[in-house]
Amino acid sequence: MLALAHWLESTALSQEIQKALWLIPLLQTIHIIATAMVLSSVLMVGLRVLGRGGAATMAQISARYLPWLWTGLALLALTGVALIIGEPKRALPNPAFQIKMLILAVVIAAALAFQISVRRNGAFWEKDSPARKLAGAGVVVAFALWCAIAVAGRWIAYLHET
Repeated sequence: MLALAHWLESTALSQEIQKALWLIPLLQTIHIIATAMVLSSVLMVGLRVLGRGGAATMAQISARYLPWLWTGLALLALTGVALIIGEPKRALPNPAFQIKMLILAVVIAAALAFQISVRRNGAFWEKDSPARKLAGAGVVVAFALWCAIAVAGRWIAYLHET
């Protein structure tokens, strides 16, 4: 991973990003705002799954908040890739970054599965059943994992490969 970071750092694009002193802080700011978009939308959907989201159906809540989730994730991907290109040795070999990416893969898969489930079986999300209660526990775990991603992202600045 370190060899990839060294190579990436020597590319013209990485050099240009490094030269623009304002760009990394701007990208980090957008990354943080996008993180807030994702966490907020996950929280709102999660509250509905837990029965705290008002009278709107799960399909209505999903239609309202999941676009914010996917837009936030797109912004995170764009700014994250630019940050990695600009500072590859800071991110790629970093254990916090690697943990963040691993958890991110898991929660994105869970979010896709949830969205597909709501589209295919909206009635499941409207009834009170043991399986639905188990899904509520899954939402709590998923939100904790989204928060862990944010924490791991912050730790990138403080952990380094040894």
